[in-house]
Amino acid sequence: MNDSTWGAAQPSAEYWGSPGQGPGVPPVAPRPAGAGAPGYDVSAVVHDVDGEASQTRRMPMVPDPGEEAGGADAGRRFGQRGPDAAGGSDDGRRGQEPAGVPPVSPGSPASSASSASFDAASAPEQGERKKKRAGRDLPAAIGVGVGLGAAVVAALLLYKPVFLGVIVVAVVVGLWELTSRLSERKGIRAPLVPLAVGGAAMVVAGYVRGAEGAWVAMGLTALAVLVWRMTEPPDNYLRDVTAGLFAAFYVPFLATFVALMLAADDGPWRVLTFLLLTVVSDTGAYAVGWRFGRHKLAPRISPGKTREGLVGAVTFAMAAGALCTEFLIDGGTWWQGLLLGLAVAATATLGDLGESMMKRDLGIKDMGTLLPGHGGIMDRLDSLLPTAPVVWLLFVLFVGAG
Repeated sequence: MNDSTWGAAQPSAEYWGSPGQGPGVPPVAPRPAGAGAPGYDVSAVVHDVDGEASQTRRMPMVPDPGEEAGGADAGRRFGQRGPDAAGGSDDGRRGQEPAGVPPVSPGSPASSASSASFDAASAPEQGERKKKRAGRDLPAAIGVGVGLGAAVVAALLLYKPVFLGVIVVAVVVGLWELTSRLSERKGIRAPLVPLAVGGAAMVVAGYVRGAEGAWVAMGLTALAVLVWRMTEPPDNYLRDVTAGLFAAFYVPFLATFVALMLAADDGPWRVLTFLLLTVVSDTGAYAVGWRFGRHKLAPRISPGKTREGLVGAVTFAMAAGALCTEFLIDGGTWWQGLLLGLAVAATATLGDLGESMMKRDLGIKDMGTLLPGHGGIMDRLDSLLPTAPVVWLLFVLFVGAG
């Protein structure tokens, strides 16, 4: 999701004014006799966002101490270029300096006002640089994350079909985001209608009929994508249907394993454990990587991820897994939770890197903008989707299908 500030006033020294120009401009104090090279009075123009002058004020040039000695770097603090060693002017405006401009003495009131004006004008730019380094809007990200998590958990513990509807909505929105970005950035026209209808059917079939129902729905969705694309010209047919099949597998088919977990007798607790471990893994990676991260994990894919962050993800996820399987899962033991946490940390990291690879190929930062501070729905599903089949399989091996 993005962080540039537009319209900040920037000082400019491209406009050369003459003494006394503009109404209400105070005179400039003359330089004491015997001083070094004269400084020039420059009118600085502050531009608005349309590039037109909105305010003009006099900005006297104050020489550096080196100017008093005749140095070549005199007066460069405010962009004035002094004479070079050969006695010529190196500012690209030889012979254009206004004549008769009264000099300014260092330490004069006009000099102090000029320095304060320059520093005040540069403050927005410094604030913008700090804002860029800060990254996402952290308060918005925390607020949206807490609110979204509370709504999901409430739906999960309230009534299974309600949470099944949450999965379907997330799948449809995720498909819309993915196909929209493919169309905008690559010109790939993956058919959204058969993907959305087939994806919703896939999730429901997995919940009602199990893995067999999910596979049948996946096959029918693939056939619908092939046929739907035939209604358009044959140019790039293979490219478009390949992208459609990838989208069908990546979003709804992987999400179907959440529905398979939900269908068990203790399904809400299995899904809750799956969600908690994935969130804890991401949080541990962020916390440890931010504090101790020094060695990049995959700099060409995601420069922000570190090996120390991966260790934090594994440690936090294994600890949370031991607690969840011991107290939330029927028949689960703590050592099974350790293995479950290790698997979640690995798959969540790989899923995050996989979507980072896609976004780099597409040349975007986020898949969408629906969630302030987070991006889109797909930016929240990147760790969950590849983790779901692994967690479902381990639950089946450890405690049965339920």
